[in-house]
Amino acid sequence: MTYTADSISVLEGLQAVRKRPGMYIGSTDARGLHHLVWEVVDNAVDEHLAGHAGRIWVSLRADGGVEVSDDGRGIPVEQHSKERKPAVEVVLTKLHAGGKFDQQAYAVSGGLHGVGVSVVNALSVRTEVEVSRGGKRHHIAFAKGRRTEALKALGKASRTGTLVRFWPDQEILDTVEFDYDTIAVRLRETCLLNPGLRIDLADEREGRERTDTFVFRKGLADFASELLGADEPLLSRPITLERTEQVGGKSLACEIAINWAASAFSERVRSYVNVIRTADGGTHEEGFRSALTGTVNRWAKAHAAKRGDADLTGDDLREGLVVVLSVKMPDPQFEGQTKGKLGSAIMRSFVQRCVNEGLGEWLDQNVSAARRIVRRAQVAAKAREAARAARDLTRRKGLLDSASAGLPGKLADCSSRNAEECELYVVEGDSAGGSSKLARDRHTQAILPLRGKVLNVEKAQLRRVLANNEIQALVKAIGTGIGDDFDYSRLRYHKVVLMSDADVDGGHITTLLLTFFYRLMPKLVDGGHLYLAQPPLYQLRRGNTTAYAMDDAERERLTRTMFKGDAKVDVARFKGLGEMDPGQLWETTMDPERRTLLRVTVETAERADAIFTLLMGESAADRRGWIEQNAQYADNIDA
Repeated sequence: MTYTADSISVLEGLQAVRKRPGMYIGSTDARGLHHLVWEVVDNAVDEHLAGHAGRIWVSLRADGGVEVSDDGRGIPVEQHSKERKPAVEVVLTKLHAGGKFDQQAYAVSGGLHGVGVSVVNALSVRTEVEVSRGGKRHHIAFAKGRRTEALKALGKASRTGTLVRFWPDQEILDTVEFDYDTIAVRLRETCLLNPGLRIDLADEREGRERTDTFVFRKGLADFASELLGADEPLLSRPITLERTEQVGGKSLACEIAINWAASAFSERVRSYVNVIRTADGGTHEEGFRSALTGTVNRWAKAHAAKRGDADLTGDDLREGLVVVLSVKMPDPQFEGQTKGKLGSAIMRSFVQRCVNEGLGEWLDQNVSAARRIVRRAQVAAKAREAARAARDLTRRKGLLDSASAGLPGKLADCSSRNAEECELYVVEGDSAGGSSKLARDRHTQAILPLRGKVLNVEKAQLRRVLANNEIQALVKAIGTGIGDDFDYSRLRYHKVVLMSDADVDGGHITTLLLTFFYRLMPKLVDGGHLYLAQPPLYQLRRGNTTAYAMDDAERERLTRTMFKGDAKVDVARFKGLGEMDPGQLWETTMDPERRTLLRVTVETAERADAIFTLLMGESAADRRGWIEQNAQYADNIDA
């Protein structure tokens, strides 16, 4: 095959987006689908930030589309001097076309690359835009990024604003089914960050009709209280800090709400740049963390520390920390179009100054509350010292030498050293461990049996967590370390499969393990490496014919279809994985060609965080209330 100049492909216009959608929306799964909504909504929010919009309407249409409208200024419809097309058409069909490259139209904005709405257009089978501007209502339509209906005036308009309707392209996206709750959480969050902004959400799909209206007045203080959920707050009211500053000709703004959970241990931080969630943090979070540690340490040495007390570390102060950090700036620099991490260095020093000065003043003015913060961190510091030896056990010296790596003795490792093909089955009990060791493919499948139920990390300090033998074995086998010590390059298995009995106890063990991974190894979940095995509950046999059923409904279906007739069908219920012989376990649960694995994903981190806190946390009353409210939906009750 020859490689010549003609071998080079040039993708024109929006072809590149359709060819490589993951570069622009992160993925083609449900997360990428909802990113299309965020791009359109963020444009409407930018109008609010610019002081020109107060309301946004979002509708999930009955025909599968989405409609987003606002009462802003409306996208310009005049001819673009260079492109010789209406400006609205340029915005919808040209990458890197928009009004956010300078600070003339928008002082701050979430969109800055000029690709958001054009990407939505490229990945939709149809896009319609209506602009109310200059006393007229205008309409233009597109299909898969190409204009199909020229801009035309529909009549008079009594207000201004932009309306965008789009129908995602099923040929490119894995799913086009929007989740109302995912969108509702994001819109609620947006209103919490923008006091006074009102967003109306409606689901018009048949059988799912519902509406919600989001509008808040207190802003980040409300947000921080919501993140605490059922946990008792350390401070009766969150610490709120605000600062604006001109730096190098740029107007920067920072707003922060801070509190701690009195008895919970996980850190909950939500950071935003121009109202865009930065899930991977960035320079603004770095500045906050550095300043928080330094400011509290300086105050503690002057007012609360005893002679010989060690400095508090960032880990000590972040135990139970609840923070909402929102910054605004012109022309922010993100890592990637999905804006997951802020890279603007100027924001690090700006947030540091905000926290150093603002938090320092608050601590001096609220001495009693400040002492509670210091005492809580000092308790965490003692636990950290006690956990240091246990933490060292989680660090591995090498990948190839299992002796030097200190791998757990109960681990039946695989022979392959290619992590991409290796799988770790975490199984319940020694009995299941014995069957799975005999059933496995020794080249690529490793087995780690755990004894009993692992510790609930939601209610335990890190010291107790790392001292637990089962968790030590799990962490050492995976090899990455936990929390801030997580090192992705040391991952020994690209599939970590939780395999427990198909009963209520097995479900409880799986829930405890999911809590562990979500709290201490979230990057493993985000990377798509965590799976749930699906062992059958029943075996049906008649003569030489054998089939397996995952639940009662499937058993009944097989009885009516495959085993229909008068002959007797032997139905055996597996009480646990240990009752399966190795052949059955391989055939039903471990054979890559025939098994069913469910990948664990977190589509909405805020919802997951709240659920784990509620169901696995300290508040028994709130947990009972949730169970009573949702018991009607339970379909796996072992009575």
